[in-house]
Amino acid sequence: MFQRVREAYARIEGGAAFFYGPVAALAIALPLIVGTLTGHAAPGSVVAQGAYLVALRGPEGPYSEQARNLFGATVIVAVGATIGGNLAGHPWLAVAVVPIVVAVGNSVPWIGTTAALAVLLTAVRPPGADIVLNGLLELAGGVWVSLLLLSPWPALRLRPLWGALAEAADAVATALDAVAENIGDQDAAALDSVHLDPPALDDVAHRPDWDDSRRAAREAIGGARATLKYYSSTGNGPSRPERLIDALGRIMHETVALRTLLEAADRRPPERAWELETRVAILALAARLRLVAGAISSGGEFPLGQEDSSAVRRLVRRTEEIRRASLAGDEDMVAAALIAQVRGSVDRIIGNVESARRITAGGVRIGIGAPRLPVASPAAVWNRAGRALRTRSPGFRQMTRVGFAVAVAMALTASLHLKHGHWLTLTVLNGVRTTYGETVTNLLQRIGGSVAGSAIAAVLLALAPGQFEAALVLFCFAAIGFTLRPVNFTFWGVFGTPLAMMLLSFSTPSGWTVAAERIALTLAGCVLVFLAIRLLWPPGYGERLPVQLARVLTTQAELARATSAVVERGTEAIPAATLNSAEEAIEAVAETRRRLGNERVPDTGLIERLRDVVPTAYRIRDHLIAVGRMSREESVDAGPIPEILDRLADELDEAAALIDEAANIDTSPPTRLDEEFADLDDHLSGLARRRRAEVEGGVPPDELTPLQNALLQVSGTRHALRALRRDTEDLIRTSLRAR
Repeated sequence: MFQRVREAYARIEGGAAFFYGPVAALAIALPLIVGTLTGHAAPGSVVAQGAYLVALRGPEGPYSEQARNLFGATVIVAVGATIGGNLAGHPWLAVAVVPIVVAVGNSVPWIGTTAALAVLLTAVRPPGADIVLNGLLELAGGVWVSLLLLSPWPALRLRPLWGALAEAADAVATALDAVAENIGDQDAAALDSVHLDPPALDDVAHRPDWDDSRRAAREAIGGARATLKYYSSTGNGPSRPERLIDALGRIMHETVALRTLLEAADRRPPERAWELETRVAILALAARLRLVAGAISSGGEFPLGQEDSSAVRRLVRRTEEIRRASLAGDEDMVAAALIAQVRGSVDRIIGNVESARRITAGGVRIGIGAPRLPVASPAAVWNRAGRALRTRSPGFRQMTRVGFAVAVAMALTASLHLKHGHWLTLTVLNGVRTTYGETVTNLLQRIGGSVAGSAIAAVLLALAPGQFEAALVLFCFAAIGFTLRPVNFTFWGVFGTPLAMMLLSFSTPSGWTVAAERIALTLAGCVLVFLAIRLLWPPGYGERLPVQLARVLTTQAELARATSAVVERGTEAIPAATLNSAEEAIEAVAETRRRLGNERVPDTGLIERLRDVVPTAYRIRDHLIAVGRMSREESVDAGPIPEILDRLADELDEAAALIDEAANIDTSPPTRLDEEFADLDDHLSGLARRRRAEVEGGVPPDELTPLQNALLQVSGTRHALRALRRDTEDLIRTSLRAR
């Protein structure tokens, strides 16, 4: 328990918001100051409360997304204030209405807790106030804080996009570094055994891990695409950022293929000198891509460097020497073909890096068009809600759990006539999380922060400062609280608690006893939250695991069949939708594993079995990407490769059916695949003999014939297929064990 407490208070959840904090504080404090100086403190506090509720949304992402969230929250606050005003003086009616609002907000992300907070904090006001006027005042407060937070929009509109694109380029460069650093038999044990202080220096001294680098690059490219969705272009064709993201995606896919080729070439090299040339060339490409990242993040002020690379020229010369030696019979022709494939992959990476450089040199900008706002049709929303109800999804269970717990808290408040019972309800509303571990962490942060913050509030309320001085104190607490809120929620408890207490009591000051009540009600709310997470409906993540595992297997099968089609036709690429579906299925299992680790009594055995599913599935995806990239130039005599891919896809589909049926069978692969792989080896040997005979028969060595093209593609594909077979066996076995 001590370890959990320590982690709750010591964890760093994000960076400080140095702009957001002071601006939100100004938006809250200025209406209070103006209201005090003009003799209208009560209306000023209502405007400040509207600004406070909207500022709680914590705007993130591009400014168009921030605008949507902020102004959407402003409307929600105004509507919630109107509803809450009608509930004032009717506590049992509020018991019936507020939990419904909570449930709706919990199931609709863009509503969130904002509506419930607006209803709850308005319902505690004395009855008889002008409901319409208060709603308009809170609307004005929301608009006011939104305009302030969005004020940098004209000057900094593209900064979030530049940051996302630069992060993606840098992540792809790190993936290239990971490939380069693992060429050959370099022993990194000496470096890996050193622990540096500060830990950030580890990234400089230790070679990057491929799996971590690949995942980071994939997430960064996905983040760049998601960021771009919030920008609109007035042009008809792809915008510059779109073209840049596509180039980075091609580089990453080619990097995956390059790593597979290097692993295959390392198993039968003609000699080792080419490895150093390849390593230096790849590192040079990574460095060039980092220059692109620097130029993007600086808005074009960072230099892009020279286009030519002596390291790449040396690699070209060395691979040409190996190719000529193989044709003369001095080297293994299959090994030489693999190295030629490595060079071709490097050439394609060079082309895409140069494309990224040209786009960046021209300015990564995008025109201003109509905002792209995702709009879900009522039918889609209704279908999604019906599916959640039928399947009792984790989201549906969380919605009902929070709504029921809030209803209990409000019923206690109404029956016991608690004057400040809304603190009890607020603790329950914001305390229930989707898993036990997350809830306990939140409660620990909330208890520690609220107790400290209430003690501070008690002192301030005992001193009973004037309203003008109170507004200045509120500004300080709001500035510190909103600035440090992303770092750790405990800071928000310390500084946000006195802020909220003084804001709600601004026009009708109260004594220090309110702070003591806040502490008691917070502790009582934490007890209710703990009971809710222990007694009400398990989250249900484990129950959905078989469906998710079956989905992983079926999407990998679809990806294998799509790759088989690429090999047969030679000109098509694997559809992006197929790749995305496979990735989404894998990430769903990864998220379930994380959730299961936060349960009160985690199933360590199941979690350990799931640990192998995710990386194995990603390796299969990488193998298939590599096969597709090596087989896309033109149709060649691929031998049994398409059949091997189709049969592996059949095995994956059969295993998915077994998970759905909860059946048990032997999951070892059929022996006919051994024959198919033997046929593949014979096919490759025959291609090498025919290619040598072709050159000896008078065909110029530099002429790219169908036979040479087939030798290049099949030689690189064979290693990926063998690794694919091993990982397919592992994925089927681990999935059936973990269902």
